[in-house]
Order: sequence, then C-alpha cells, then structure tokens
Amino acid sequence: MNIAESVLLGFVQGLAEFLPVSSSGHLAIISYFIGQTEVPLLFDIMLHLATLAAVCIVFRRRIWELLCVVGRFIIRKPLESDRPDQKTIIALIAATAMTGIIGFILKDFVREISPFVISCCFVVTGILLFISGRFTPKQTVEAPNLVRGLIIGTVQGIGVIPGISRSGSTISASLFTGLDRRVAGEFSFLLSIPAILAAFILELKDADTLTGSVSAISLIAGMLTAFIVGLLSLKFLITLINKGKLGYFAFYLVPVGISLAIYFAVK
Repeated sequence: MNIAESVLLGFVQGLAEFLPVSSSGHLAIISYFIGQTEVPLLFDIMLHLATLAAVCIVFRRRIWELLCVVGRFIIRKPLESDRPDQKTIIALIAATAMTGIIGFILKDFVREISPFVISCCFVVTGILLFISGRFTPKQTVEAPNLVRGLIIGTVQGIGVIPGISRSGSTISASLFTGLDRRVAGEFSFLLSIPAILAAFILELKDADTLTGSVSAISLIAGMLTAFIVGLLSLKFLITLINKGKLGYFAFYLVPVGISLAIYFAVK
C-alpha cells in the first residue's frame, strides 16, 4: 500500500466514520476498486483510532464530566446532580456489553461478507435514516437509561456489518427510544470510544501483518488524513443532527447502494 492509497483510505474513513454512511462499507468498496482487497485489519483499526482522537477532542468537556462522576462515585461522594450522568454511564456500559456480544456472534459473517451484500446494506442504512429523519417522538428524554442502552448497544453490534452505519444506526435507535436529538448524537459518539478501543486491543495480534504490508509513513499519512477529515465531518454532522437532517443521507446511500448492487450482481 503506497502513500496515495493510504491517504485515500484515510480520507474515506474520516469522512464516513461520522457521517452516517458506513466507513467500513466505504473502505471495503474503495479497497476493492483500487485493488487493495487485502487491506490489513489493524490498518483499518488505526484509522479508527485517528477518528477516535477527533471524538475525544470535540467531546473533551463531556468526557471529563463523566469521568468526574465516576470518580465521585468511587470515593463515595456523589452529588445529587450526578444522577442523570450516572444513568448515562450505566447505559454506556450496557450498550458496550451488548455490542461486544452481537459483534462476537457476527464476526465470521463480517469476514466473509461480499461487496454485493455491502451494497444492499447501504440501501438498508439509507432507508433507516430516512425514516428516523421523519420520526418525531411526542416526548423526549434528556438522558439514556439501562433499557435504552441495551437497545442501542444491540443496534451498534449489528453496525459492525460493513454498509450498516454505526453512527447512523445508533443515532436512529436513540431517536426511536425517545432521546433528544442532541443527546442521541452525543451518546452515539461517546459509545464509539469503548467500541473502537476494544476493536484495537483485539486486533493487536495482527501487528506483524500491518508491518509487512504498510510502511510507517503510509500509516502516518492515512491516520493524519483520517483525523483532520474526521474532525471536520464530526462537527458538520452534529449540526445536521440538531437540525433533524439525517434523512438527507438517504438520497446518497440508496441510489449508490442500488447502483453498486446491480454492478456486482451482473459482474
């Protein structure tokens, strides 16, 4: 893999990681067309780590607030105002556990998934975003709870399938459970932190594979590109979420997914 290919994959990762269009699906399709059908899995995870850094920067204050709540709980000096954040933390833990279970169940399927199936998953994501964009709950809540966390975590687990957007599916699930739009977006991105870290730890065993096929400069170029583009796309998506415009992405995903599905079906 040369520098140009690494930068291209980094750009796609940074753009698609937060925009609800499935970064893994786009990486797989782009890799197929540029001839990189055997992109090292750890290289993919390293790009995810770059975009994770963007999440930590954008939500650094919120992350610090939650860490302070955990700290006060550990030393047994919680505040009354900590209750909503305590629910959020419990929901994050429950969601992460469900993601791990579902991801483990689907891991073999994900490894063998074809470009045709990925294309069909783009269409599924587009339809989901279109429906959630038009969904308006009668009453919204400002904090997730255990049940919502389990539901959203299950959906995030399904989101390991390339073509199914992790951010799009978790934000949509959050909206369907009654979360406020701002909270839904925030929860989705906070939930990506343990998911990406866990994936990184599990794939450390592939470090030798990465070293043998991707040079250090190509890796750095890809990660830097993913970080910069990810930071910009994250801020852009937050604005769209607050305005209830997620459904717009359906007008990209559905025609692209159908076109690709036809291409791979007749190829």
